Amino acid sequence: MAKMRKKADLPQKICARCGRPFAWRRKWARDWEAVKYCSDRCRTEARAGA
Repeated sequence: MAKMRKKADLPQKICARCGRPFAWRRKWARDWEAVKYCSDRCRTEARAGA
């Protein structure tokens, strides 16, 4: 079993839409390099050009 990490120890990025920092999530493990947005809301607003 994998060792548990504190949230502060996880890699972080800044959202391209809202500018807020967000931490790595397990569901993004395969494509962490391609993740730009912190949420579905930010992604859809960025595509809409709002």
